[in-house]
Amino acid sequence: MKSVRKALRDGDLFKDTYERVNCADCEKTLKTKNDPGEIGTVRACPECGGEWKELR
Repeated sequence: MKSVRKALRDGDLFKDTYERVNCADCEKTLKTKNDPGEIGTVRACPECGGEWKELR
């Protein structure tokens, strides 16, 4: 699973004018899957099912 930063650099994701992260394939805003047992969050596209990890 790629990180959000790497996907932004590669062009798999992009940010809109409000700094929301969107999927480049289907242009949908990513949703957040937050698992309290893990470090970081998983950002997922509701349309195509792609997932990227986000460390904070």
